[in-house]
Amino acid sequence: MGAPDKAAGAFRTIGELSRETGVAQHILRYWESRFPQLRPLQRAGNRRYYRPEDAALVRRIQLLLEEQGYTIRGVQKLLAGEAPVAEPVGADDRLSALHRIRDTLIAALREGGA
Repeated sequence: MGAPDKAAGAFRTIGELSRETGVAQHILRYWESRFPQLRPLQRAGNRRYYRPEDAALVRRIQLLLEEQGYTIRGVQKLLAGEAPVAEPVGADDRLSALHRIRDTLIAALREGGA
């Protein structure tokens, strides 16, 4: 489902993230307007580049909306109440952060399927 030619920490275009998550591009743009925490980098021609933390946030929003039944407003409140996560310093820190996110998502999926 992912892009096999890209490293886990590589930036993703909106098309790549859409394919990886199954979230339509127009929905990703809509979420950007609703969730101030979701701010991909924009370069020439307004081309979006999603950082690994942006991709993780998209997956979290998707999980909350589609699997846990939150409304947009509910997810906004939930995300607004959370302390911002510090930017990882090095590649090892980023990998550790991604592993924690993965483990949290796996645990949430297991709990939802039980």
